[in-house]
Amino acid sequence: MNLNFLDSILKYVPGINKPAAPLTFKEKLKWTVIIMSVYFLMFSTPAFGVSTATINQPLIQLISVIFASRIGSLITVGIGPIVLASIVLQLVIGAGLFEIDLNDPEQKGRFQAIQKMAAMAIAVIESYIFVATGYVPVVGPSYVGAVVVQLAISAIFIIFLDETMTKWGITSGINLFIAGGVAYSIIAGTSSILLAEAVKAIQTGGATAIPNAILAFGPLFFAIIVFLVSIYAYDMKVEIPLVFTQIRGVGGRLPIPFLYVSVLPVILATSFELSLTVWLRFFAGITGTFANLVKFIALYQATPTSTGASQLNLVGGLVYLISPNFPLPYSTAYGGIGGYSAYFSYLATGTSQLYLPWGGIVAVPEFVHIIIYTLVLVVLAVIFGKFWIEMTGQSPHHVAEQLQDVGWQVPGFRRDPRIVESILNKYIPTITVLGSVFVALLASLATLTGAVGTGMGILLTVGIMYMVYQQLEQEHALEQYPELNKMLS
Repeated sequence: MNLNFLDSILKYVPGINKPAAPLTFKEKLKWTVIIMSVYFLMFSTPAFGVSTATINQPLIQLISVIFASRIGSLITVGIGPIVLASIVLQLVIGAGLFEIDLNDPEQKGRFQAIQKMAAMAIAVIESYIFVATGYVPVVGPSYVGAVVVQLAISAIFIIFLDETMTKWGITSGINLFIAGGVAYSIIAGTSSILLAEAVKAIQTGGATAIPNAILAFGPLFFAIIVFLVSIYAYDMKVEIPLVFTQIRGVGGRLPIPFLYVSVLPVILATSFELSLTVWLRFFAGITGTFANLVKFIALYQATPTSTGASQLNLVGGLVYLISPNFPLPYSTAYGGIGGYSAYFSYLATGTSQLYLPWGGIVAVPEFVHIIIYTLVLVVLAVIFGKFWIEMTGQSPHHVAEQLQDVGWQVPGFRRDPRIVESILNKYIPTITVLGSVFVALLASLATLTGAVGTGMGILLTVGIMYMVYQQLEQEHALEQYPELNKMLS
């Protein structure tokens, strides 16, 4: 189906204009600082009418990290609408329901406008769901409308803030918003929780005081391990030799990194899983014919908050089994399960609930939850990884055509994009799968060990910082060699 008929509607979708002339690095850096300052201002500003009662649940913390949000603040919804709109549209296009050639500037602009319009609609819907289901605690019923409006307007503003960053800043807003949120989570978690637990262990005294104080920093230790492993993985690559056909003696190498699609497959996979936990809250408590089916898919339980209101928490069902809904290995004073001893005991002996429409509730061992969560994350990461390289022009076919257009070829082979494509087919598909599996396993391991900042957040931050570093190097090179900048543009 062609989407030209939407042009009459899309022309009314507001947008951010690109700068009239290419910006210097200092100008981009200035805009980046301004945009991030606005983001953190909204991050620190609570929405009027939201209860100040803190919600310290592992799943909510992970949702906040992935969606660069903060529950109760103006950016409670975060970048969730942008990510979800992107996933839905990519699945629709991948299924062949709509015809869009992203290599065509006009059709690419149409796709971006549709994505923005869909994100704005999702922002309004999610704002209502968050408040209506108790995900965001409200002071009283009379404040519900005001809170929904604030969250919706702020979520739409974040969409344009991301677009501004993409066109005027160093990298995309989504990247830096996530990295900023994770950095805040790691610093706040280390200073307010881990340090406090260590001091408390020492004050308790006894022979186990020092070991318990050291163990309190376990989440930070695992976070550092994930950081180091991620950095090492980003440096792994396969290099294919190339020669430039236009100038004799000029050659180079085409690097195919082990993390060819970075952590994007895990971003999409986890965002998809977490979006299910948010959207299905809206159907919790439904009665009638589909009530048992809803409980089988996602079982929610209402629990009272400190304000006296009730909040729906995911406690079982298929969605629970595929979600990273694990307790935190902190003491109970900080919303955890009581430390690593209690945490690993829970993973070994705990159970979750699965509602069977034909037989009531059955107990599912928590180790089964671990296995299902890990396997589903790996499978989804591989699917999204393979899909992403096709959508973004990183497939062997697209890369071969790009090399042909620029004038590069593999030495010892005919100058034919089909030959280059066959060579790339030996590496790119395999590396895409292996890289997707690796980041999925590393993310699940970090999540299961309770790494501060969440395993997914750490992976995202490392990947984002690596991409920003590469982009900064490219910006620096283009400023040093203006002729190269003109040629590339």
